[in-house]
Amino acid sequence: MSDAGVYVSTDELVALEARARDLSFVQKARSHQQLAGRMQSAMRGRGLIFEELRDYLPGDDIRSIDWRVTARTSRPVVRIYSEEKERPALIIVDQRINMFFGSRRSMKSVTAAEAAMLCAWRILGSGDRVGGFVFGESATSEVKPHRSRNAVIAFAEKIARQNASLRADSKSEPDPQALDKVLSAVANIAHHDHLVVIVSDFDGHTATTRDILLRLSSRNDVICLLVYDPFLLDLPTSGDIVVSGGGPQAELALRTPSVRSSIDAFARNRGRELRAWQRQLGLPMLPISATEETAPQLRRLLEQSAWRQRRR
Repeated sequence: MSDAGVYVSTDELVALEARARDLSFVQKARSHQQLAGRMQSAMRGRGLIFEELRDYLPGDDIRSIDWRVTARTSRPVVRIYSEEKERPALIIVDQRINMFFGSRRSMKSVTAAEAAMLCAWRILGSGDRVGGFVFGESATSEVKPHRSRNAVIAFAEKIARQNASLRADSKSEPDPQALDKVLSAVANIAHHDHLVVIVSDFDGHTATTRDILLRLSSRNDVICLLVYDPFLLDLPTSGDIVVSGGGPQAELALRTPSVRSSIDAFARNRGRELRAWQRQLGLPMLPISATEETAPQLRRLLEQSAWRQRRR
């Protein structure tokens, strides 16, 4: 498929769809169980999923009485069902210039694209509507949630278009508020009972970012996929590197211990700050390395997150 010079490999999309089949997203902790896509409501009613038998209480609907059990026990017993609710999903994909970095295997932007498409295919396979936002320095694209393969493919094309625009000599001015702007747009849509998956390195995060995430997570399921490259955590002890944010360049002498320690301290402090959000906000902050295959990492991290939530 191509659009305005952007090519999305059908084979790659099919491969990602196959790898996504054994991924599993979890529900809010209050349900104490793992669900994939479909969300079980806290409300009780005459739904499709049987939950329990219990004694009749004043005010119960007499239509819910199980007459066979009542006859056997000589006391009125009702059947309780839990209602199944749809959980539309929004996937937010960061394709800013800060994602255009990779020391091995792939750029962070490519890893983010892979992770986003794995999530999109899995959510669609669960029967839920899926859409999202793809944002860069100067443009944000939106795909409204739909329950169709065409919607997922359209989402992939928008990611590919933004990804193709990333260049080392990009003239676009970085927008320090880009992350907060797109999260605010998501918060205006996801009022309750959405699954929100944010795929980013969270560059430029602020206290405002934290507040928006807190607001989102109070009424929705929020999963943050923190894309990173471990290069900054294991710097070489010799040589120099030239870094640039698209404008002025700076040369860093990695052979100098003070330079290496400053970079290392910056990277580790930033990681600790983002991981602290997981504890403070109660939402998964799952690290995805750009130097490893994306699907096995995502599968492992989602399983670990589900294990922790079921035991809270």
